[in-house]
Amino acid sequence: MVYTPGRGAIVLAAYDPDPELFARQIGSLRSQTVTNWECVITVDGDDATVRRVLKDTAGGDDRFRVLADGERLGFYLNFERGLRAVDPGVSWVALCDQDDFWYPEKLELLLPHLAGAALVSGQARLVTYPGEDVTGRTDRRDLGPAMTLLNNQFTGSLCILRGDLVAPSLPFPRMSTRAAAHDHWIAALASVTGGTRIVDAVVQDYVQHDNNVFGDPSRLGSGSPLAAIATAWRSARAFTERYEGSSDPVAMLRMLFRVYVGWRQLVAETVAARTGDPSTQIRGFGSERRFWPTVRLLRRARSNGHVAPRFVAEYLASWVAGVLIGGRSRTRA
Repeated sequence: MVYTPGRGAIVLAAYDPDPELFARQIGSLRSQTVTNWECVITVDGDDATVRRVLKDTAGGDDRFRVLADGERLGFYLNFERGLRAVDPGVSWVALCDQDDFWYPEKLELLLPHLAGAALVSGQARLVTYPGEDVTGRTDRRDLGPAMTLLNNQFTGSLCILRGDLVAPSLPFPRMSTRAAAHDHWIAALASVTGGTRIVDAVVQDYVQHDNNVFGDPSRLGSGSPLAAIATAWRSARAFTERYEGSSDPVAMLRMLFRVYVGWRQLVAETVAARTGDPSTQIRGFGSERRFWPTVRLLRRARSNGHVAPRFVAEYLASWVAGVLIGGRSRTRA
């Protein structure tokens, strides 16, 4: 099947952007060889910098539209707001961060692959800021629905999705956890509906700096399992107060459960509810998941180099935490 892209949309989520990087990103969007699109800039919080830079760099370009009401939503729900604002008739949607740099042919290279997939991603060159040192490139791999849900390879700023994936993706599943990520959710949904694809072409610079919410996962270390468990515990404690409003042991266990097993359970059950098919390839992450099949999946992922020992230890610690608190997530379809 030949894919002929129609009018599309770029959803750019912004929060207190660096003026220099934001102006550069806006310029890179305007330099795209594919020009038939609208850019929805959804602003988390104050919009003064966004409007000022946009006026200076693209004042006469009516393809840019700003959504802002001063409310702080966080990046997850800010992307949801942007997708809600997209014209229902668009044939594709590209997700965009405020401080990267798209190469002119990015859309032209990726859009044709939507003929065989609901979601497509490219690769990126990793660049530090400040300094602009090139530290490498991403090595994303499409490993299928189960591995995508286990350890997401789809970074939102590299992704383009078919327009018909927007409606079933809304609303985003709700869970009080730092693990909730728009790209993980959308990739999991796409993987069991229209399929996913990763193209081995570098299509942009991915800026790495202290303000990244997650950063590139390939930069994470490994370490021994015991050290990983200790790190997981410290991390859970640091986020518990923020998301649970308490730092008591039960709250810490609840947070640890949600960060790994609970979030994936919610995604799996929401996908089943949205698609009407409970027998999807990610069913094993749902509330009826079993321990030993999960251990085998983790072992296979580790032996193939898809996850680090630290990830395995933290995931199993999350499972144990769920058993101790009777953890279940509530699906909101």
